[in-house]
Amino acid sequence: MRIPLLIRLVGSVVPGLFCTLAMAATDAPVTLKVAAVQFRSSYDLADNLKRMGDTLSRLADEHVKVAVFPECALTSYAQQAVESVRQEDVVAAESELRGICRRKGIAAVFGSVYKVNGRIYNSAVVVDSRGEVVERYGKVYLAGEKWFTPGNHVSFFELEGIPSTVMICHDERYPEMVRLPAIGGARIVYYISHESGMRNESKLAPYRAQLMARAVENGVYIVSANAPASPKDLSGSHGQSRIVNADGNVDKEATFFGEDILTDTLVVKPGRLQRPLNELMGKWWKQGVDLMLENCHKPLD
Repeated sequence: MRIPLLIRLVGSVVPGLFCTLAMAATDAPVTLKVAAVQFRSSYDLADNLKRMGDTLSRLADEHVKVAVFPECALTSYAQQAVESVRQEDVVAAESELRGICRRKGIAAVFGSVYKVNGRIYNSAVVVDSRGEVVERYGKVYLAGEKWFTPGNHVSFFELEGIPSTVMICHDERYPEMVRLPAIGGARIVYYISHESGMRNESKLAPYRAQLMARAVENGVYIVSANAPASPKDLSGSHGQSRIVNADGNVDKEATFFGEDILTDTLVVKPGRLQRPLNELMGKWWKQGVDLMLENCHKPLD
């Protein structure tokens, strides 16, 4: 399933072509050990960085290939923390995490912020096991966070030889965020979130159901890292990070309050979702995929 060297070279010369050629990559099934890290962020960037780095190193020693952390894990999801953190400090912290990925041979997907041209993006940073940033995605569907700017593309990339996508929290309510990458050949969805807290109990079952639906309707694995709830006052999110099988069943699920780490070895078969292209809205879906491929990896600006 890994994209051949020639495709990599051509794709690096012609912007956007990498994504198109990735769709054609087919090979034997790939096994990938993943971890969903239910990480509780503090308001201290340095503290979050140290704990995330320690976790990455430990998981690499346990042969995990991709570790996934929640939305805004590096900075905290709190508005005050997001607005006050300096971009140069975020860049330095991300650089340290990239160095750990490179030295330890582990890939990471983690929540961060990206400040540019007076805008703040709620971003997912995807770093491969060589320490290279292969994707910086901005949350498209915000959930009322007026301090953020919506992102500008649907995510589609290769990570550790597997075509993949990433989405952030409220994005999960919009099926096209998974359907388009799945038609393009994505086999794994990395989902990072800081969902509503325990007091919003009516939302918990739908959160679970939405991820199960996105998995089974597209035939993709979902690795979900959410923030835990506080046992003291129920602040924060509600935990329940999970790994969802491509058949829609939840294979692993975390507790409400713990900083749990879920690991699983996925057996990922090559392929892509075909049926939507052959049905009533086939032309419409093809136009959407073409637009996704044209804009995947578009810089946040």
